[in-house]
Amino acid sequence: MMLLLVASPASAAVMITEYAVTTSGSLPYGITRGPDGNLWFTEQAGNKIGKITPSGTVTEYGTGITTGSQPEGITRGPDGNLWFTEVNGNNIGKITTGGTVTEYALPTASALPEGITRGQDGNLWFTEPGANQIGKITPSGTITEYTLPTASSGPYEITRGPGGLWFTEVRGYIGKITTSGTITEYALPSSLPFPTGITRGPGGLWFTEQLGNNIGKITPSGTVTEYALPTASSYPYGITRGRDGNLWFTEVGNSGKIGMITTSGTITEYSTPTTPAPRCGSPAGRGAPCGTPMRRTTRSERSPSAESAAPESAEAAPEPVAGLRIALPPRHPGPVHHHGPTA
Repeated sequence: MMLLLVASPASAAVMITEYAVTTSGSLPYGITRGPDGNLWFTEQAGNKIGKITPSGTVTEYGTGITTGSQPEGITRGPDGNLWFTEVNGNNIGKITTGGTVTEYALPTASALPEGITRGQDGNLWFTEPGANQIGKITPSGTITEYTLPTASSGPYEITRGPGGLWFTEVRGYIGKITTSGTITEYALPSSLPFPTGITRGPGGLWFTEQLGNNIGKITPSGTVTEYALPTASSYPYGITRGRDGNLWFTEVGNSGKIGMITTSGTITEYSTPTTPAPRCGSPAGRGAPCGTPMRRTTRSERSPSAESAAPESAEAAPEPVAGLRIALPPRHPGPVHHHGPTA
């Protein structure tokens, strides 16, 4: 497993450097800058939190993380710690820069917490695809959950933006929640875009459409623009704003590239030094072959025979179960508003 560092100065060639993660088959996923000047990341299959220094030294922390919890999203908190989601553990985790882990159990069972970000109010906000909710946790550990207006919408990644927190819904919406809990949803133009990653950028929020094969932009007022990728079936996934003012994203499909899009919509793709095996992620399944999204199974759903057949140290691979965990009934037109926390 590798971590990629992409150097993107405004007037120089793009350089991609790879750093090996200590644990083989760990499936690094989320990454964020820490208060200590290092980069902190999650390891899905490794069940650890990793740290990499600017010079490339990797340290891993596993003590205190529930076995099989599958850490995924991670962000820097207002308290100087790193906060992360545990999809199968159904927890929100906190790790100090010294490596001490604290876990907070979610009130709703099988919520499958995914994305997490720091809010304008000094709390941490996260998505719950399994419960169709947005969650909030204070630095002291108090959790509040807010149900989305659209059933089975699949909230996924989340970021801070104008007027609140903005998030993707894989059913085909971009959502916004204010720090007081008012939710607005905006339907995307494509019929099945499957939006995943989202970040704040020039002109609004920028996001990836995994099945639509587009990069999208939504203004604070809800106007959406989509930009088609040059490579078919590229499955764009994570996205972030670069120091050069452009948006940078990953392509986890057959291309295995890093993409860049300017604010005017010009897209450039860069091949990585190591050609990865195609892996498509979704709330339905992680590390799955690209094509149709697949349903994620939790440890409680797997058969005893399947559990005993796979060694605990082996790289986790999703079961090839057809169909989506999240049902996709017809979408509603226009924005929808909802107020207040879940009862």
